[in-house]
Amino acid sequence: MALDTTAHDIYRGTSGIPLPTDLANEIWANAQHESAIMQLAERIDLPGRGLSIPVITADPTAAFVAESTEKPVSNSTFATKTMKPYKIAAIELVSNELMRDLPRLYDTLVRRLPGAIGKTFDATAFNGTAPGTGFDVLTAVSAVNIEDGANTTTYKQLVTVMETIAAGGYDLNGFALAAQGRAVLLGAVDTVGRPIFTTGATEGAFGAILGARVVNAPHAYKAGTGSTVPNVVGFAGDWTKARWGIVGDIDIAISDQATVNDGTKQVNLWQRNMTAIRVEAEVGFVADTSAFVRLTTAYSA
Repeated sequence: MALDTTAHDIYRGTSGIPLPTDLANEIWANAQHESAIMQLAERIDLPGRGLSIPVITADPTAAFVAESTEKPVSNSTFATKTMKPYKIAAIELVSNELMRDLPRLYDTLVRRLPGAIGKTFDATAFNGTAPGTGFDVLTAVSAVNIEDGANTTTYKQLVTVMETIAAGGYDLNGFALAAQGRAVLLGAVDTVGRPIFTTGATEGAFGAILGARVVNAPHAYKAGTGSTVPNVVGFAGDWTKARWGIVGDIDIAISDQATVNDGTKQVNLWQRNMTAIRVEAEVGFVADTSAFVRLTTAYSA
């Protein structure tokens, strides 16, 4: 692998500055904020070898009985889901000029690195390919088109979403909406052209729809391809039927001595007065996929 000889924006800097002790917690809090799934689904602590999670598939049934008669026996039924952790990681290279200025380094980390983790996690779980067994994705769940040409049937289609989820014995309690999905709802009108869903002029999000919580989910969007593959603009479902887990906590490491492989190039940090900031986390996701619905719109070139 050839060394990278391309000029970088390198400036005189110090040999490194220790991070504040609360930086990792701050970054992880922001990572969770960036991920719609981490906001909607329940978190569990995940061991490195993975975890088998018991799932209640049916509740006991009670019945009226006459005096002195035997009471019916009815038991819950169970199944198990296996959650396995997979690592998400990113390395960011910065000049030591940034390392000299700790507030700028802090802002850079808090702004960029959590977004990388949240984006990869959500994009994979919503519309991607599982990194391996024991990690569920919602790519193939039932789809409901929430948009028509006149924007007059959106409310009815959202009710269809609720009915579809309820038909499986689940309760709609959360929407993860990309900006494209929120735009559809804001454009929805009744038969005389009055908007159905509104937010304040200075507000950027819905509080609830049909009594279900709404979370902004930019990484839930996936553009359609051609007339047969619609755009995915969000997801709705019973989020009590989903779990995400993390092994330990987020890990951050800093080095100004290593040589980093960047694709086909190698960057010698010491030689260039640069610093590499590595962030990684081992996460997992499982869900009862029948409790979720994809929200779609027609593909437009």
